[in-house]
Amino acid sequence: MTRRTLLPYWLAGPGLLAALALVALPLILTFALSFSPFTSADGVGAGLTAANYVEIATDDYYHEIFLRTFQMAFVVTIVCILIGVPEAYILGRLSPAMRAIAFVIVLGPLLISVVVRTLGWTILLGSEGVINHLLISLGLISEPLKLMYTFTGMSIALVHVLVPFVVLAVWTSLQKLDPATEQAAESLGAGPITTLTRIILPQVLPGVLSGGLIVFALASSAFATPAIIGGRRLKVVSTTIYDEFLNYLNWPLGAALSLVLLVIVLAVSLGVNRFVERRFRQVFQ
Repeated sequence: MTRRTLLPYWLAGPGLLAALALVALPLILTFALSFSPFTSADGVGAGLTAANYVEIATDDYYHEIFLRTFQMAFVVTIVCILIGVPEAYILGRLSPAMRAIAFVIVLGPLLISVVVRTLGWTILLGSEGVINHLLISLGLISEPLKLMYTFTGMSIALVHVLVPFVVLAVWTSLQKLDPATEQAAESLGAGPITTLTRIILPQVLPGVLSGGLIVFALASSAFATPAIIGGRRLKVVSTTIYDEFLNYLNWPLGAALSLVLLVIVLAVSLGVNRFVERRFRQVFQ
């Protein structure tokens, strides 16, 4: 092959090598570790075993943790979509100056350290925190709400930081939306709801889907926020993996939990993507 033909491969080579070294190789090693037996003396024993996966599949403790994790991820994803899609649409209608200010506000949570941000939420959500103090002052509640170390508290804190991913994904789709299509729909007698559901939403659906899947994956694997807001008793998969690796030194079981989490997130992402694409073709053919 000529030098020009080989140029794309040379350009892609460094990125491919980095992906193999930083992504593929650790996954392969984690996969191999998950089939190792655990021994109290050495931690990782010799030989191969499926006992770690059998324990995850048969122990109700892990069933509850996985169920709580994906319930939280689903709730956070839905709330982020409900907030992020209208927010992106409104951003598209602002003047350039106001839009720049709004983007700084929207992206603000991503500019702050996750630990600092989560500690800020502990101040807001605590029994003596700002939220409870405000609600009691307004006479809306008579005693503080329990928000720390709860499913609700974890979900609120995760929504705060993950909404920007939906906003950015939907905003990108809105940039491809031709305003003339809305004007044409209005000139043909379509109302605001019809224009929204038949003209705008179908065109921004890829952005909603990609943003929702990003949020779902990040919420499923989030560690710092569930560890601080949820505490030691309200565990999710990521905090359980941390405990298995660093507290109990059961590396094979921690690796197995990591692989199961990865497979489930990939399966959900691919399944939702396939389902939405099929429905999209059936409705708009």
